[in-house]
Amino acid sequence: MSSLVIALTLVCVLAISTGQLLFKKAAQAMPDVLSLSALLHNGWLIASLVLYGVTTLGWVWILRHAPLHLAYPFMGLAFLIVPTLAWAFLGEPLGWRTLAGGALIMAGVALASTTA
Repeated sequence: MSSLVIALTLVCVLAISTGQLLFKKAAQAMPDVLSLSALLHNGWLIASLVLYGVTTLGWVWILRHAPLHLAYPFMGLAFLIVPTLAWAFLGEPLGWRTLAGGALIMAGVALASTTA
């Protein structure tokens, strides 16, 4: 994979991870009784859906320029990025098990994304 494709793949992973935080904010903003109006007026939900839509288009571009078996392992980084962002921006706990698991995932991504 070229440096550009790797960089854009990482941007996609970061965008997907950010989208998860936006979905969490959307869920927190939901009223107890859901309605179409509540969904349409939830800015967090709209922002997360737009971000996911744009990111999906970026992912399709990436898949035109990289084999799936090399690009997809990068998505595993979200398992470390999402809890870290949730800790930093939402005040959620971040334990050693999450960090250790994230380190293992990063090692797996590095191993899987190399060409032999």
